[in-house]
Amino acid sequence: EAVVGEVGAGRTGIRLSPVTPANDSSDPEPQPLFEYVARKLGRHGLAYVHVIEGATGGARDFQQGERPFDYAAFKAAYRDAGGAGAWLVNNGYDRELAEAAVEAGRADLVAFGKLFIANPDLVGRLQQGIALNAPDSNTFYGGNSKGYTDYPTAA
Repeated sequence: EAVVGEVGAGRTGIRLSPVTPANDSSDPEPQPLFEYVARKLGRHGLAYVHVIEGATGGARDFQQGERPFDYAAFKAAYRDAGGAGAWLVNNGYDRELAEAAVEAGRADLVAFGKLFIANPDLVGRLQQGIALNAPDSNTFYGGNSKGYTDYPTAA
């Protein structure tokens, strides 16, 4: 509410990771909490909600507790509360998974983190169906130019 009040809802987004076990956090029943959060967020007219599906950088089907997290119900809670901002998903998507998610209405947009790092021309590659460079996580976020400026472009 404070951020929306300061910069406006149209310039505010949030990133949520309902089941990521970061910093040893866990919840045997995350669904009710995150649907509550989604309903609250839906009332604020946010520009977007960015959802990490599964464990950040890990398995997309990671779950906490006995039941898989229901991302469709999570999105529905947001929309039912009036949330109209873009619903953005991330974690291990390739072109085919991304297209399927958007076509099925599970997402408005798909973020490509690691693939973006490894493919300086990612948009063109996706548009033209060109094979993607494999990311090298040993070179992420620091060090020297290796992996930062030397991934080859398709052209």
